[in-house]
Amino acid sequence: MDTSSELTETDRRHLRRCVDLAREALDAGDEPFGSLLVDADGTERFADRNRVQGGDHTRHPEFEIARWAANHLSPQERARATVYTSGEHCPMCAAAHAWVGLGRIVYASSTAQLSAWQREWGRQPGPVAPLPITTIAPGVPVAGPEPALAEQLRDLHERALSR
Repeated sequence: MDTSSELTETDRRHLRRCVDLAREALDAGDEPFGSLLVDADGTERFADRNRVQGGDHTRHPEFEIARWAANHLSPQERARATVYTSGEHCPMCAAAHAWVGLGRIVYASSTAQLSAWQREWGRQPGPVAPLPITTIAPGVPVAGPEPALAEQLRDLHERALSR
């Protein structure tokens, strides 16, 4: 689902920060993903990047956001918050997001884009079906992808293959 036309300039600014976090993850030897939690007032409350290089493949930033939010925000604050992320949530992260009761998700690149890039590079699919957020958590509002960031993200993911 391409809902990039729904993105505001504020959304795009937060997405650029997510791309920076993804670059930071790659520079640290990890997979290039980064995410932010922004409250209803526009304040960044939590930011993280992928941390799966040690073997725990649940250490996605979106999953960490869900854990943090469950421990630090009221249900009302969670529902009004927005999660910004460099890549669309995987099924594990989409489920965590929905179970914790977080609000809107805005992503820079989609699961479909990443899957297409990986096929192009001859990479085998991962162990989890690449399903869109709306299939896993149909009640969560989503927006993305952001075409202006696609090439940067594609380059980061391609760089990750050469390590």
